[in-house]
Amino acid sequence: MSAAFKEWAVVCEALGSGRQSVIIRKGGIAEGREGFAFRFNEFLLFPTWFHEQLGKTTLPAGSPIPDEPGEDLEIRYLATVEWTQLVTDWSLVQRLKDYHIWQENVLEERFHYDDLKGVHVAFVRIYRLEPVLKLKNEKKYGGCRSWLDLPDLDGSALVSVLSDEEHEKRRDALRALLGL
Repeated sequence: MSAAFKEWAVVCEALGSGRQSVIIRKGGIAEGREGFAFRFNEFLLFPTWFHEQLGKTTLPAGSPIPDEPGEDLEIRYLATVEWTQLVTDWSLVQRLKDYHIWQENVLEERFHYDDLKGVHVAFVRIYRLEPVLKLKNEKKYGGCRSWLDLPDLDGSALVSVLSDEEHEKRRDALRALLGL
């Protein structure tokens, strides 16, 4: 099985288009006693849908939202994690604004959720699957949890969405910004 990470469909597309280079996550009720962690160094991006997600991003009004799946769904991207960091300084989270599409108030809400202030930040490299992985849209993929098990990738080629040069430039800039 392959690990899959559930993320907003618009964020998956921002990652897949090269517009975004980080995943920022707090975690929640379904994460268990240990809380959220980026448990895998490599995972598929599993898009999730809700109508308000565009309004919680910095994407311009009228930007396309990927269609909700019907009977079938497509997994288009794989992420590899280069590093993760729990960021507990709100001013550092604010400095990440050029590397993601979330509105500041969405991240602030996540940052202050529960007693532990902070968010987990993962710097990722995104690869496009060719061909995409097609699955039946099943009830087992629902629920408020971050991780899923999906079938292994058989025969999919991985194509980086960013050049090596652009990826290294972003990595170095983010490391400097966070003091890593």
